Amino acid sequence: MLFSHARTNSVVVRLHAISLAFLIAVGVAFVTTGTGRSEESPAYAIEVSDVTAKVGERTVMQAKLHIRDGYRILQSYNNRVIKLSAEDDGVAFEQEMVRAKIEEDVLVFAVPLRATKPGKHPVNGVFRVGYIHDTDEMAMVSLRLIASVTGTE
Repeated sequence: MLFSHARTNSVVVRLHAISLAFLIAVGVAFVTTGTGRSEESPAYAIEVSDVTAKVGERTVMQAKLHIRDGYRILQSYNNRVIKLSAEDDGVAFEQEMVRAKIEEDVLVFAVPLRATKPGKHPVNGVFRVGYIHDTDEMAMVSLRLIASVTGTE
């Protein structure tokens, strides 16, 4: 009886150890390959200008996604920036979503906004854009928009 109880405990401990190792491996895989990390996109180079404007005045934040060599812009109505937000209530966005215009193989985003109080305010959003690579790869990807808006008096 004692021997069978020890064997059962040993099996349970072994199963817990295997489960823990599996969970750690899965966690590491998600951390190293997760979207939204700060790595550059293989298809696009991101250029975003920080903005300084008087509080209450309308201004436009310019963002450009330059296509890299070997890639083409997916000519889609769905190239856009979404989920625009400010870390605090220091910025008001006029639109929840802004579509891209294509100018000389560059996706151009003009994001209308207003600073609502003085100071520097971090803003972010998500570019949702497509590309074509070679003849067999077409994809839509999400890339982070990170910038700041400074309100002056």
